[in-house]
Amino acid sequence: MSISRKAFLSRAFVAAATLLAPATASAQDLISFLWGGDQEHGGGRKTVSFPTSHKPGQVIVSFGDRRLYHVIKPGQATSYPIAVPREQSRWEGTTSVSMKRENPPWTPTPTMRAENPRLPSYVPGGHPLNPLGVRALYLGSSTYRIHGTDAPWTIGQAVSKGCIRMYNEDVMDLYPKIPVGTRVVVTWQRFNSEQIAAAEPEANRLTDAAQRAAQRRARYEARAFRNVSRSRSASIN
Repeated sequence: MSISRKAFLSRAFVAAATLLAPATASAQDLISFLWGGDQEHGGGRKTVSFPTSHKPGQVIVSFGDRRLYHVIKPGQATSYPIAVPREQSRWEGTTSVSMKRENPPWTPTPTMRAENPRLPSYVPGGHPLNPLGVRALYLGSSTYRIHGTDAPWTIGQAVSKGCIRMYNEDVMDLYPKIPVGTRVVVTWQRFNSEQIAAAEPEANRLTDAAQRAAQRRARYEARAFRNVSRSRSASIN
């Protein structure tokens, strides 16, 4: 995707959010609180060489590379671009997938609500403003997840509260390959992985699915703005 196209979409969304700010505070809070960060995409999905010390089936999340690696056979992995935690939310360790959800609902943690009390208390699965996207892999007993996003332009950035964000199309590709119990290693180690084959023909592009998500979000906010405007008009009259 070209720089000008990204800039156009970014400006359009910011303009819509600015217009709606007085009427839809909770939606605007959700946008700024969860989707922050400037927008440069990570590279596309691809097959890469990988250390043979990691067994097939394992997932290795490299915050240093800003990539998630799924080992598919000895010495080879599928590499996905991700968004990683911001500096104050960094962590690492070994865990496992404890649960899987399609179209997961989202409930902000008490810490998130304390940081921003105007956040919604609950966002149902499939909602256009759901920050978990279309799939989620829950990690151990923590609140961290590998999940999709409704803000694909944040992929490649350090913006999350501790979770690992993926493009929706990438998490849908990964999801059926990862059973509950899969070992997940989260590390800041960087890997000198060489590309073997590209799974996506273009890197650094905003996909059609991402554009549709942005359009759905804009339509949702426009409806919310109209509804609030009607309510205000009725109360005045």
